[in-house]
This record gives sequence, structure tokens and C-alpha cells, in this order.
Amino acid sequence: MEIDPLPNGTGSNATTTTTETTVTATLPTATSNTTPSSKLSQLTESLKLEHQFLCVPFEHYKKTIRANHRTAEKEVSAVISSVADIADSNEISKDDAVLSLTSLVSRLQGLKRKLEEGSRTENLQVQNCRARLDHLESVDAENLSEWNNVRFKRILVDYMLRMSYYDTARKLAESSKIEELVDLEVFQEAKKVVDALKNQEVGPALAWCAENKSRLKKSKSKFEFQLRLQEFIELVRAENYMRAILYARRYLAPWGATHLKELQLVMTTLAFRSNTECTKYKVLFEPKQWDFLVDQFKQEFYKLHGMTLEPLLNIYLQAGLSALKTPCCFEDGCTKEDPLSQENFRKLAMPLPYSKQHYSKLVCYITKELMDTESPPQVLPNGYVYSTKALKEMAEKNNGKITCPRTGLVCNYSDLVKAYIS
Repeated sequence: MEIDPLPNGTGSNATTTTTETTVTATLPTATSNTTPSSKLSQLTESLKLEHQFLCVPFEHYKKTIRANHRTAEKEVSAVISSVADIADSNEISKDDAVLSLTSLVSRLQGLKRKLEEGSRTENLQVQNCRARLDHLESVDAENLSEWNNVRFKRILVDYMLRMSYYDTARKLAESSKIEELVDLEVFQEAKKVVDALKNQEVGPALAWCAENKSRLKKSKSKFEFQLRLQEFIELVRAENYMRAILYARRYLAPWGATHLKELQLVMTTLAFRSNTECTKYKVLFEPKQWDFLVDQFKQEFYKLHGMTLEPLLNIYLQAGLSALKTPCCFEDGCTKEDPLSQENFRKLAMPLPYSKQHYSKLVCYITKELMDTESPPQVLPNGYVYSTKALKEMAEKNNGKITCPRTGLVCNYSDLVKAYIS
């Protein structure tokens, strides 16, 4: 719902005005009147937010190396163990020995194929890291505008991937030819777990926890515990109480030393059942618990891959909104031109501090320029305030007539009253 703006003054005796600030959002775009040196200086500062840009592919590369190493180590250990068993056996026949060795050769050939495939994957990921380094090194004063345009598209793709708009993100990346500069493959891995959780399945999420067990343990994550609790709740919902008890003994009991209170709370559902009206336990059976698990997984996923917990788009927008936020932005009289008149921007700005304003500033609605001694504010009969520069230009084009762009009021230039701000 749009709210009509209040006048910027109350008549010729107006002494106070609403503070307005013209600060543009800090999404990366180049301005034509900035010197090359200052552009590069600004870019150097903004590149500090590019930690995720390099960290994500590098973390993905390390993960692939670890997985390939585990596979090779497991297969080689099994082959060595089998060879040792054959060598130590005194009763094995020649045919059985040949058969066993043939089986081992087939197993080693399978391992070779896996290692070759893993090597190709590693090479692709190394190329991905190199492409991103080259992209960062390619920026200079001449191509800064184009480079910022690519960066803006990367930020949009990042936001779409986090919001689960995978197909749209892929199309934008492909049409902009920035596939190597965005994390489509990484988020595709997350998509499988997110889709499963939305379908109330914990299997893929538990497999992901097992795959990243050491790193989750190092970060003291309790995501796996939350998954186990939810699986227990589903058994209670299905009235499969004996199976729920056995499940708790096997999977929940080991967490008792560190999460005893949560464990006691969930175990009590065996007595209250899924149809309970007790709020404390009823909430455990609500569908929103699955939404909580989806959010929890995303947070853990971002941490493991070195991503910011908030989308980059939100971070840049909040940087701009922090300069715009004042107490009057949340009042009913907030003008429609102020981004903080929109509810979505207000939510983004909620955790931000108010902007520090040393002096009041008036910005002309028509020219978007500051009203100062060179172009002082003038008040129309209806109370709206505009700059002298804008009103003079309008009067010259319309034979001394002024038309208020907000209300349509027509008056003579001689009817205007100069405003004095104290």
C-alpha cells in the first residue's frame, strides 16, 4: 500500500524540514565522473568482500582431494590384505589363486578408473580456481564498468542459488557466460539435501553429515543431532514406540552428555504422543520443524564452504541502507522516494544502526539536488517545497506559471515564498 507524501513544509513560516539523504545503494556500479585512481581505491576496499569468491572453489577442491584419497586408501588396503591372505594360505589351489588374483586385478582396474575420473574432476576445479584468480587480476581502470557488471550478475546468481531458484540462476549464469565464476555445482550438491528435507526425508542429510563428520565435529555442530531427534519424532508420530525406543538407544544416547535437556524433552513425547495439546510438546510435531532443519542445513553448508551466512546481495543493500536509515524512515510520513518506505527494505535495515546526521539536508524533489544558498528552497501555496533552480526553469518554460509535480496545483511564480531553515 502506498502512502501519500506529506508536504515538505507547512507554509511560509516553516522552520523545520524532514531530513532526506541522497545516498545510492552500494551495489557495484561504476560512475563516469570518478577518477581512475579513486575507482581502483574503492575497488580494493570492496574486494575484501570477495573472500567467498575464492574460498568456495578451493574448499570444494580440498573436499574432492580428501574423497579421492579415502577411496584410494580403502581400495589399496583391501587389495594388500587380500594378497597377504593368499600368500599365507598353504591349502589354496592353483586355480583358486589365479581366480583370486584375477579378481584383485579387476578391482585395481576399477580403482584406476575412479582415480582417473577423480583426477579429471580435480583438474576442472583447479581450472575453476585459476579462472577466478584471473578474473580478479583482470580488473583495471579501463574495464572497471564491465567488470562491475559481471560482479553484479555474480551477486544475483548467488542470491538466486541461496533462495533455491536453481534453474533461473543457471540460465543467468549461462547467458552471461560466468559459469566458472559462480558456484552452481556446489549448490547443486546442497539442493539434493534441501529437496529431501522438504519432502521430510533425513537420509541424504545424514549421509552429508557422515561425509563431513570430522569438520562438523570441529565446528561443534549439532545438525546431525537435530536430524536424529526429528527421525525419533516421526517414529512417535507413527505410533511405532518400541522402534522409537530402540532408535533412541542407538542414535540419541551418545548425545546425552552434551544435549541432555533436548534429549529429555523429546523422550517425553513417548508419554504425551503426537495428538497432545501441551504447547511444549505439541510444537515438536509441527511441520515447521522441517523448515527449521532446512535453514539449519543451509547455515552449516555455508560455514563448511567458507560462504557468508547472509547473501552478498543483502550485505551490499544493507551497506547502502545504513546511510539512509533515520528515525523518520519508519514514520507514516516517510516519502515514497525513500527506499525504506518499502517493507522489504525495512526488514533488511532493522538490525542496522541509525545513520549519523550532523546537519539537516533538503533535497529537491524535481532536480534531486541539495537546496542550499545557491538554490534556496521555496514554498508553494500548498506547502510543498522545491528548489529555486527548478522552479525558475519551470516558470521560464510556462510563462511564469508553476505546476506542483505532486498535487498538480498551478500558481504564479510570484506566489512562492522563500523558506528559511534554522
